[in-house]
Amino acid sequence: MTTILRNVDIFKAMESWAPKHLAYDWDNVGLQVGSFDKPVKKVMVTLDVLEATADEAIENNVDLIIAHHPLLFKSMKQVNVDTAKGRIIQKLLQHGISVYAAHTNLDAANGGVNDMLCDLLSIQNRKILDQNYTEKLVKLAVFVPETHAEQIRDAMSDKGAGHIGDYSHCTFQSPGQGTFKPLEGTDPYIGTQGDVAFVDEVKIETILPASKLSPVLKAMIAVHPYEEAAYDIYPVENSGTAYGIGRVGMLNQKLTLEALCERVKTALNVPSVRVTGDLSKEVSKVAVLGGSGEKYITTAKQMGADVYITGDMTFHTAQDAQAMGLSVIDPGHHVEEVMKGYTKLYLEDYFTSEELEISLSKTNTEPFQFI
Repeated sequence: MTTILRNVDIFKAMESWAPKHLAYDWDNVGLQVGSFDKPVKKVMVTLDVLEATADEAIENNVDLIIAHHPLLFKSMKQVNVDTAKGRIIQKLLQHGISVYAAHTNLDAANGGVNDMLCDLLSIQNRKILDQNYTEKLVKLAVFVPETHAEQIRDAMSDKGAGHIGDYSHCTFQSPGQGTFKPLEGTDPYIGTQGDVAFVDEVKIETILPASKLSPVLKAMIAVHPYEEAAYDIYPVENSGTAYGIGRVGMLNQKLTLEALCERVKTALNVPSVRVTGDLSKEVSKVAVLGGSGEKYITTAKQMGADVYITGDMTFHTAQDAQAMGLSVIDPGHHVEEVMKGYTKLYLEDYFTSEELEISLSKTNTEPFQFI
């Protein structure tokens, strides 16, 4: 029997990759138009939601559009259907099409837009250009009979506890003896009402992101044999995983600035780029930020970048970068379109083809022509 998915199922899948709390506070991510609860069979992925994009979705009977750039970015005081934005919203609502945006949260996510760009450009050993979020960690200690220790450990790990670097199931286990007295009305797994029970138990301790505490507790309690599971939660000062937009890393080989421009054009499928600096100079350390990244030229230079690849570079900022010895390659804002293919692959891996049909928008949302 085929599972009937609803929009919220797709939203949860996207947010397991790019949680909404990774978005910058000025951004507007998540549901833009439509419903959380509407059944969904067809999803279309796009960079932007233009009127032509909405028409394409209508023509192809799409239920949900996943976009990178928010349809509703600036606040609206009216929905005027005589305007382009108003017509888009009207068409979407009339045809029951929802829109969901993953913007700066997808930029900052591991494997997000900036990592996609680095993958295509063969940039390795990456660090975050602008860190905006660090996960808070907690320690969870669970007391359980020795017979159920492995089951509890697996349940917690499957929901994200005990993951350190490339290792999972990271716990510390210590033996001890637990005591409790079942009172009237209880149905104890071990022991008898009215008598103090002494049980050989183990204490399992593990660290996890605070954001995953709720599902980890739910999974642990579901498999714990006791009627009332005993556990402690502690705040810790350890730093969790850091997130942010942009990346700084090393090319897989040294290139002249001119050769790197050619790589950018080929890898990101752009006909031309704007560039500052000595084209014959060899470069190896590169900063990358998809979209508009001119405000981070100083950060890129401080992190040792030879060249900064970003879009929407303005005249005076390019001069400032040149003065500080930082070359700039501007391939345009539209290169963030790389998110379309990667997002399709992610959702296809998350859901079965019987559950969800995923397509890429064919509408060209690049406003510029190159002649």
